[in-house]
Amino acid sequence: MSRSAFQPEVDHLDVESPATTVFDFDYTDGREQLLRLYDKGTRRQWIGSDRLAWSLDVDLENPLGMPDEVNPLFGSPWWEKMTDRERGNVRRNFEAWRFSQFMHGEQGALVCAAKIVQTVPDIDSKFYAATQVIDEARHVEVYSRYLHEKVQLVYPLNRHLESLLQDVIADRRWDMTYLGMQVIVEGLALAAFGVIRNMATEPLARAVNAYVMQDEARHVMFGRLALRDYYPQLTQAERDEREEFCIDACHLMRDRFLGEEVWDRVGLPPEVGEYVEASDMMREFRNYLFTRIVPILREIGLWGPRIQAAFTEMGLIQFADADLDAEMANDERTAEEFD
Repeated sequence: MSRSAFQPEVDHLDVESPATTVFDFDYTDGREQLLRLYDKGTRRQWIGSDRLAWSLDVDLENPLGMPDEVNPLFGSPWWEKMTDRERGNVRRNFEAWRFSQFMHGEQGALVCAAKIVQTVPDIDSKFYAATQVIDEARHVEVYSRYLHEKVQLVYPLNRHLESLLQDVIADRRWDMTYLGMQVIVEGLALAAFGVIRNMATEPLARAVNAYVMQDEARHVMFGRLALRDYYPQLTQAERDEREEFCIDACHLMRDRFLGEEVWDRVGLPPEVGEYVEASDMMREFRNYLFTRIVPILREIGLWGPRIQAAFTEMGLIQFADADLDAEMANDERTAEEFD
């Protein structure tokens, strides 16, 4: 396999950031819930090379062992005309693309967690964010290893995810790093990981996602705890601005999962993208991705008329009453069952 199969054309992304570094000298003023989360974060560290069974073989024609019924092209005229070999190539490319976006998103989370350590004004938040930095480095490591060693194909950063990462990292306000990464990107990732964990039959891919989800459940809780304390202190105009950011970010993330880069690479015509976007299966999947984000935004106080109207128009308002704590507890329990 040549290096070009692994290496994107652009091997780095530079984002200017005007962040201010904040030192907090009140070392005893920690919030009990955040300190408990920090303690859990230090105790739940794991080693990717030890915890995962890397010796397992992966079928390149169906790397995750996902049922064809959840493939975006299943039942389409193009799918029906394909040979078994061509379908296997589509499966491999689609999963390589999907896991590549997970990997790039985890590096974005790594950078954002490091930025939170630097910019957040509270020492308890700095403590927890430090545990998240090593979590995110581990996630980049295991997704990269799965892609390079098992799937043997890597896709570049999706343009929608790149746009959001640039907005989040470039913003000087510490809470926007939380909002963009801990709530939007990681909340959406948790739902996407859960689909694979629950539906894939390939044991290594399932385990990777289950263990990453165990960490991500803590990360999302971190954002919930920090922001629901902070946002009541803002003016209505400041909260309105953040709601508008969330609406734009949710549209970006909804479009992130259409996989348009894949269809061109496997030689399919441009109208495939229109078919995928309009399909009932893909619409249902994309809506499901927001099951964590919508109730978190409601909980932290970004729940004005504008954002409610946007979620109603997007068909997501029904997720507002989801039981977040039960979902997070299930993520932890499922990872323990894999062990």
